[in-house]
Formats: sequence, C-alpha cells, structure tokens
Amino acid sequence: LFLPGFQVAPETKAIMKWLRSIPFVLSASLHGGELVVTYPYDYSRHPMEEKMFSPTPDEKMFKMLAKAYADAHPVISDRSELRCGGNFVNRGGIINGAEWYSFTGGMADFNYLHTNCFEVTVEVGCEKFPLEEELFTIWHENRDALLNYMEMVHRGIKGIVSDKFGNPIKNARISVRGIQHDVTTGN
Repeated sequence: LFLPGFQVAPETKAIMKWLRSIPFVLSASLHGGELVVTYPYDYSRHPMEEKMFSPTPDEKMFKMLAKAYADAHPVISDRSELRCGGNFVNRGGIINGAEWYSFTGGMADFNYLHTNCFEVTVEVGCEKFPLEEELFTIWHENRDALLNYMEMVHRGIKGIVSDKFGNPIKNARISVRGIQHDVTTGN
C-alpha cells in the first residue's frame, strides 16, 4: 500500500495502530473539493493508469454503502448536471476512487486491506477550503446522509464465533463463498 521509501507520518502510524486494535467495520473520510462519494480501491491496479476502474472483491457492498450516503444527500441526489458535483450525476453521485484518480496510501485502501473496516471517502462540497460561514450549510447537507450511512453498519452478517464451550474465538477467519476477502473476529 505504501511505496518503498515513503515516510509515514507519526499521526498516520497512530491511526493505523488504533484501527488494528479496535474491530471497526465502517468508516468515512470527509474531504472537500468536490461533491461525490468514492470507494476503494483508490490506487489503480496498474500504477501507470491514472483513471482505471479498480474494484475490490467487495465491489457490490462498497457501491451499496456509497449509494446509501449519496442517495440521502440533498445535493448529490439532485439530478442537475449544472450543479457542484454535476459531472457525477450519471454515476449516481458515486465512483470507484481509482477510476476518478489513482493515488497510493489512502486510508480506505488501508482499512480494506489491513482491517475489517469498510471506508468510503465523502467529498462534502466543491470548496476545498470552505469559509466558516459555509460550514453550517455543509453540515446540514451532510447530516442525514451521515446518519443513513452509519445505519449501514447493521447490514450484513453478525454474530459471535465461539468454541464448543461458548468462548469467543479471537482472530478467527471468516470467509464468504464467492468473495476473496476474509475478515477476522475481534476480541
């Protein structure tokens, strides 16, 4: 995920350690500069390709998660191509990260490859650095979408993996037929 010689900042190392220590299953990274929801992979399968669709084995799940956010956002779900983020209207307000633009070292890719956490990146508005007076509007545009996204944590299979005595098994590998991406149980 990180290129040789690439220095990882101390705060990034701390987040990576934290993510490995707690069994998170869902997260979102909030950015500014566009109005779209992206999902892994953010790094192209072919590093020389700048804009190449690079799906994970969990493509269907990631699309569902991204759509849950986009469909609940009043502007992203607006079908006008003339608005901020309008160039993603025909895609439903979502896109595979590497298909938009490829970059290495993203948290969504790290989470998918090294933890049980599925993360999308939400570009919350077309202003990269919004003014303070714009933050209230941005919050209200994203509040219900964030709540809808958070509710997605209840989708999928849940349970406890235990031994014959009913004791939970830590780090048990769970496989789903047809998806080549295992997850492990937490503590």
